[in-house]
Amino acid sequence: MPGNERLIVCPHCSAINRIPVGRTADAANCGTCKKRLFVAEPLNAGQETFRRQIERNSIPVLVDVWAPWCGPCRMMGPEFAEAARMLEPNMRLLKLNSQDEPEIARQFGIQGIPTMLLFVNGRESARISCAMRASQIVSWARGHAAV
Repeated sequence: MPGNERLIVCPHCSAINRIPVGRTADAANCGTCKKRLFVAEPLNAGQETFRRQIERNSIPVLVDVWAPWCGPCRMMGPEFAEAARMLEPNMRLLKLNSQDEPEIARQFGIQGIPTMLLFVNGRESARISCAMRASQIVSWARGHAAV
C-alpha cells in the first residue's frame, strides 16, 4: 500500500508512522510515543536524527545548515521557524548545527552557511546558500519540492 500512504518520522521518538494519503497529518499523533508528529517548528537534528528523517520520510525534508557564530544564520533562524509553521505538515524542517556535526557538513560539501538543503525521497534535490526571509524560504522550497 505504499502509494496510499505517507511515511512520517516522529520528531520525538523517530518511530515511522503511516498516514493515509487523504488524511491530513497536521493533527496526527505518533503511534508509538503518542506525541504530535508536527509541532510547527524546526527540529534540531544530530547525526542519527538527520539520517532517519532524510532516509525514511515520504515528505520532503528541508535542512538549514547553520552555526551559532554565524550572524546571517542567527538572523535567518526566526525566519526558518516561521517557514516551518507555513510548510508543515507537507514538509519536515530540520536545523543542523555544522559546528556540532562537521562530518555531515563535509559529506554534503557545505562551504558556506547558512545553506539550505532540500531532500525529496531521500536524495538532495536542491540547495541554496544565503539568508532568506520566511516567504522566500517557503517559495523556494515549494518550487523545488513540488509541494
